Amino acid sequence: MAFDAFALILAMLGLGMLLARARLFPDNAAQTLNLVVLYLCLPASVLHFVPRLQLQPSLVGLVLTPWIMMGVTAVLVAGVARWLALDRGERAALLICVGFGNSSFIGFPMVRALLGEDALPLAVVYDQFGTFLMLSTLGVYLLARYGGQGTPTAGQILLRIVKFPPLWALLFALTLMPAQPPTWIASGLQRLADAMLPLVMLSVGLSIRLRLPRRELAPLATGVSLRLLVMPALAVPLSWAFGLQGAQFQVNVLETGMPTMITAAALAISHNLAPRLCAAMTGYSIVLSLVTLPAWVWLLGRLAG
Repeated sequence: MAFDAFALILAMLGLGMLLARARLFPDNAAQTLNLVVLYLCLPASVLHFVPRLQLQPSLVGLVLTPWIMMGVTAVLVAGVARWLALDRGERAALLICVGFGNSSFIGFPMVRALLGEDALPLAVVYDQFGTFLMLSTLGVYLLARYGGQGTPTAGQILLRIVKFPPLWALLFALTLMPAQPPTWIASGLQRLADAMLPLVMLSVGLSIRLRLPRRELAPLATGVSLRLLVMPALAVPLSWAFGLQGAQFQVNVLETGMPTMITAAALAISHNLAPRLCAAMTGYSIVLSLVTLPAWVWLLGRLAG
């Protein structure tokens, strides 16, 4: 991992936590920064990197891995829920916070920092065709089921997918965007994409919550361990089964080991599904991922060697 990228991540995370403690920013500052990333930086990254991607049958493994991991998560969380005697809300919180990894907001800049710019298009495939579609379909269903709402219709799910800005950027990148656009366009997209890492980490620092009641420490520790250690460990043999090699293998494992998805946790909190546990899972998994993700890259290099 490039030292400058790692230093920037730590600096922006720490700065966000200091600003939150000093209450210098409005309460909704983190939400505003997330919207900037969602509507500007993330689409810019997609437009900048996806046109360089050569679609291959082997990419199917990147798309299917998040779905398979969600199935594994459901089995593991069911066992954990019985073992720890979790209530319905805590079980739903673990299912969502372990099952949905932050493969875009944090995944894109971390993959770029850890594996290099050429690996980023593969991360886009994993996220857009895997994690994003899963959140927009299965995620909506899980939130409705455990949140006490009615089962969402196919139309509601489709509307949610259509309203996601990076999707339109992805469609444009796959159909109309040239691999070598004019310099002024490429430069603008590059600068917006570069802004994603500091903005995301500043937002995380502003919103991170690490305190939790004692009785919720066990599900927290279990959930973070599943998210950062067990899921990527299981992704290693799965990647081999799909025949993934080189950067595809590394991206598949690394994206599977990303911390809890901020958006998924926020939705679970809005549905009153163990909100303290969701917030703590997000915070601790992000902080600890700054150690586990470089460790996974080192381990994957040893496996490849």
